[in-house]
Amino acid sequence: MGLAPRTVELFYDVLSPYSWLGFEILCRYRHLWNIRLQLRPTLIAGIMKDSGNKPPAMVPRKGQYMSKDIALLRQHFQVPIYVPKDFFGDILKKGSVNAMRFLTAVSMEQPEMLEEVSRQLWMRGWSRDEDIADSQSILAAAEKAGMSTEQAQSFLEKMTTAQVKDKLKETTEAACNYGAFGLPTTVAHVDGKTYMLFGSDRMELLAYLLGEKWMGPVPPAQRARL
Repeated sequence: MGLAPRTVELFYDVLSPYSWLGFEILCRYRHLWNIRLQLRPTLIAGIMKDSGNKPPAMVPRKGQYMSKDIALLRQHFQVPIYVPKDFFGDILKKGSVNAMRFLTAVSMEQPEMLEEVSRQLWMRGWSRDEDIADSQSILAAAEKAGMSTEQAQSFLEKMTTAQVKDKLKETTEAACNYGAFGLPTTVAHVDGKTYMLFGSDRMELLAYLLGEKWMGPVPPAQRARL
């Protein structure tokens, strides 16, 4: 008998571009490595408040670097990621609480749709420079992911329920308890030990911890699909 799959948790927020990169890598490797990937929608604002950290874009020099960094990462990771034109005036001000509550509701009732709905929200905000906060925008992302209008509408209605709000808060607190200070935060459970890794550039280290082979951000088996 082979080893049981190791659990890997990915805490992410669709407001975070680096979360998208880490998300795509783990989705590419989830069937290549012996892991059980758990996608954990998390509120980055809660992480920042709890840790006392600031988003990179709020630090002038980091913000300047981020634009150039994302242009290079788009090529290296083969993810269609672009900095929105009015990031500070639009996306940051509106935040991601509605989107993350929606994803939380999806994770609770239709988890098989969570990956694609998350991806479509990133595609709206970080590829096509579209809104991700308004209800109709979230609905459009869910439908683009293949969800029926009726199902998506039901999740929109559940976004404001105590159950969904509490679940998102619980997941955010879990990330904080692991020591998260930003997103993406990846938590690997290996041989009875827990390892917390920050950022989308720690996947080679994750492979080492798992005893798996790292084949770059786009493993050969995935290249023909991109």
